[in-house]
Amino acid sequence: MSDKASFALRGRNPDVLTCIANLSNDEVFTPPEFANRMLDTLAEAWAANHGGANLWADKTVKFLDPCTKSGVFLREITSRLVKGLEKEIPDLEKRVDHILTKQVFGIGITQITSLLARRSVYCSKHATGEHSIAKSFTGDDGNIWFKRLKHTWDGDKCKYCGAGKSVFDRAAGLETHAYAFIHTDNIKTRLAEIFGGNMQFDVIIGNPPYQLNDGGGDGSSATPLYHQFIEQAMQLEPRFLSMVVPSKWFSGGKGLDEFRAKMLSDQRIRYLVDYPNSREAFQGVDVAGGVMYFLWDRDNHGTCMVETRANGQSVVAERSLNEHEVFVRDNRVLGIVKKVKALGDEDFSNLVSARRPFGIDSADEGNKTGELYLYTSGGDCRIDRKDVIKGTELISKWKVLLSKTSSEHAGQPDKSGRKRVLSRIEVMPPNSVATESYLIVGPFKSKQEAENAAEYLRTRFTRFLVSAILLTQNITRGSFLFVPAQDFSKSWTDKTLYKKYLLTPEEIEFIESTIRPME
Repeated sequence: MSDKASFALRGRNPDVLTCIANLSNDEVFTPPEFANRMLDTLAEAWAANHGGANLWADKTVKFLDPCTKSGVFLREITSRLVKGLEKEIPDLEKRVDHILTKQVFGIGITQITSLLARRSVYCSKHATGEHSIAKSFTGDDGNIWFKRLKHTWDGDKCKYCGAGKSVFDRAAGLETHAYAFIHTDNIKTRLAEIFGGNMQFDVIIGNPPYQLNDGGGDGSSATPLYHQFIEQAMQLEPRFLSMVVPSKWFSGGKGLDEFRAKMLSDQRIRYLVDYPNSREAFQGVDVAGGVMYFLWDRDNHGTCMVETRANGQSVVAERSLNEHEVFVRDNRVLGIVKKVKALGDEDFSNLVSARRPFGIDSADEGNKTGELYLYTSGGDCRIDRKDVIKGTELISKWKVLLSKTSSEHAGQPDKSGRKRVLSRIEVMPPNSVATESYLIVGPFKSKQEAENAAEYLRTRFTRFLVSAILLTQNITRGSFLFVPAQDFSKSWTDKTLYKKYLLTPEEIEFIESTIRPME
């Protein structure tokens, strides 16, 4: 037994869990180093709440990973407990058996990941296998449970997760990705069924699946899932909850408005670590908008320590999360936003159209003789007035055309380390319309006002305030929440804007080191 335990728990070089490939960007394996970073944050919070006590020396604490893939969280927790409980339970075999049967629990997300997790934790794909380092289990699953479930279809989508029936209504034996933790109306009853009794977990930690295809957009549309894992975990009321998820929810994400409002107003979120570039957390994995992890402390309300890790540097500040209706990820941006808001200017977003401003599809090729000029991403043409479904009041006005797709990945700067943020910006004369590939800004009283507005959009100042919210390539009206409207009877430059909002040399340097000039 001692040989098997030491094999299972000693450091490996290389660690096999650093070598396996991710299943997809939706199901990203957590690197051991990153998992341990989260566990360090957890242990510090536990000590602060328990008079300096060592979390890993407590044989009563129960841990749950409700979305285990490689088993890395459970393995690293077990390793720490084996060391921490050495005095409490001197016998190694009894200590390991106690930890694995009484303290560490997981729910696999697929059959293959459940086998991988058991192999990582028990040294055997079956908990009762010959090489298993746990000896008291009577079932092959042990405490790492998996059972293939079916979605509950409500029309074309699953009523629990929103998965598309056309994609995930699969034959027996194929993975359905109907994750047990979120496919239930009563999570406490579900866990009692899984683990055979009423379970109260002290710590819930993990890296949930990020999204599933919802069957829309020719197979390209996806519904976020990670927030459902967070909400279910909170219903279980653990002492601590920590998960690593995409940062998109800060300001966007399909159907995440209510979730964002709840998270930002929840004073139990006491630590938040943000990685604008996901590659700094998960090597080689590009998650649009970056990733973050948080620590939720059930019994401790207050402000949150927000840490931004970018380019090998860390910026930390204590702050409230709900200062704005979206979350400003960079602490340095907040001071600039406060100065802008202090003048009480109207929101520029009131001038920005919603998506599909004229109701014209992006694939519409128009014609050669139409009475209206049509801006398209595939080459401009003409269109008949009768084909304009909405926004007809804008047709005869001066306005500004704005591409609704950022010029580069919002989370990844170019080689110079700066972003352009906005791409196509053009003044649109009367009798012109655009496809859904664009947003419309305006209307304006004259050509000069429209030109001044276009120049305003090209300033570093404006694009910086857009980038403070923009976490993906998709630009919407909401992306201009922090941008103030101006008097467009006159022109605006960065110099005049810096002066108007009393920006310091340091703040100006920050903006210009972030945003590159735009011709």
